[in-house]
Amino acid sequence: MNCYWASSLELSRRLSCFLGSLSLSLSLPSCLSLSSSMELPSILQFLENRTILVTGATGFLAKIFVEKILRAQPNVKKLYLLLRAADAKSASQRLQNEVIAEDLFRVLREKMGENLSSLLAEKVTPVAGDISTDKNLGVKDLNLVEEMWREVDIVVNMAATTNFDERYDVALHLNTLGAKHVLDFSKKCAKTKMLLHVSTAYVSGERGGLILEKPCRMGEALNGAPGLDIDMEKKVVEARLSELRQIGATEGEITMAMKDLGIQRARKYGWPNTYVFTKAMGEMLLGDLKGNLPLVIIRPTIITSTFKEPFPGWIEGVRTVDSLYIGYGKGKLTCFLGDPGSIIDVIPADLVVNAMMAAMAADYYAINQAAAGDEETIIYHVSSSVANPIRFTKLQDYAFHYFTEHPWIGKDGKPVKVGKLPVFSSMDSFRRYMAFRYVLPLKGLQLINMAFCQYFQKMYMDLHRKINFVIQMAEIYQPYLFFKGMYDDINMEKLQILARNGGNVETDVFYFDPKIINWDDYFMKTHIPGMVKYVFK
Repeated sequence: MNCYWASSLELSRRLSCFLGSLSLSLSLPSCLSLSSSMELPSILQFLENRTILVTGATGFLAKIFVEKILRAQPNVKKLYLLLRAADAKSASQRLQNEVIAEDLFRVLREKMGENLSSLLAEKVTPVAGDISTDKNLGVKDLNLVEEMWREVDIVVNMAATTNFDERYDVALHLNTLGAKHVLDFSKKCAKTKMLLHVSTAYVSGERGGLILEKPCRMGEALNGAPGLDIDMEKKVVEARLSELRQIGATEGEITMAMKDLGIQRARKYGWPNTYVFTKAMGEMLLGDLKGNLPLVIIRPTIITSTFKEPFPGWIEGVRTVDSLYIGYGKGKLTCFLGDPGSIIDVIPADLVVNAMMAAMAADYYAINQAAAGDEETIIYHVSSSVANPIRFTKLQDYAFHYFTEHPWIGKDGKPVKVGKLPVFSSMDSFRRYMAFRYVLPLKGLQLINMAFCQYFQKMYMDLHRKINFVIQMAEIYQPYLFFKGMYDDINMEKLQILARNGGNVETDVFYFDPKIINWDDYFMKTHIPGMVKYVFK
């Protein structure tokens, strides 16, 4: 698979999409149709006077979502922001310290000035809760619960744990059962017209070729293995925890055992890690139990720093491929691992948020036009691998050129020198490299340690731990470094066509077309500088 094939695929898809728009209707999945003669509604008008419940409000994407609404449409009626907190006071403190105080809100603070406090007091309500709790999302204030049931128009679920090797019990309760709890709460809201659930494109696993926007069906394993049952997964977790407690395992030992269990269960059914496995099961529950509640699922690929708004380059935390840049820039990376010919699918965070808002507005309109009971799940890949592909080898070039021109200053005050690193295009070649460069010398140190009566034990154990960690991380990230798939984004392209053809959508404000990105400029002038500013420590 190469970029020429990708561009040919893009051309054929765009042509078929254009021809489809000339037919009687430009259809979203099933009966929810946007007529080709229809214009997308104004997103600003859609957001005006809207009441939205947002879960996972301290998360990277959720912060950008909240900031965009408050900055672009301050006439939103209310934002209920669910945060994990013990009480209302703690929730309010978390909102202020972990959301509003972020540099992300700098533009909004400059725009609103002294009026920002009154805007937040009027429009934003922090809600102490936890989606892993089945009763009312863990919200203890019953008056607030009843208020949300009366007022909420749209529920946006962004709460999740995104650690690939998260404890299985934690990931199952947040990513899988938490999605069900949000669905249950949404059904109790009298005015709710839609649940928008943010998932991940990588629920597809490691399959290659063109990956369609298809739902995860209940009980269907990626590898065809029988017996995938979410209730059984809960029992497996409970049994393992009980067993560990009975033998007196420490909390650290329980954590490691639950991480191992998550990877084992994921791979048993064809998923590469705990994160995507539990997200896929969350989608299964939503699709199976949603009833007549309209469900929209957004599946981003690898989310990177903001492209334009509220300013270029804002990022929080290490986002998958960024760990390579951090290790390389600090001189700690001795090789690159990945297929140089693979297409890496990345998408800036502000494009994801804008796509979410466009989908909310379009599908809200379509839902209101549909007959009762006709609603089906609508899935959007928010991706770049078809529309604007970039090869993995380009990421290596960007790293070399940027850190050569702008070297990181080490703890000793001297610039860190970087150079061209060996690239291992298979796990076998990487394992051989690790064996000769690190494992064999470590075995030599082990013999010396034994000869000197464990004098070098601390050094040996420290190196052993670090080498094992590197190998384990390589195994976890392997599916994305050698990924052979491309994510079809035909549903998002249909929205783009309607937005471009209509006069109502504020395309300059709610841009979400990945073709507008020049990857060379973005990585060299926006993403890597943003990472250095906000992520490097």
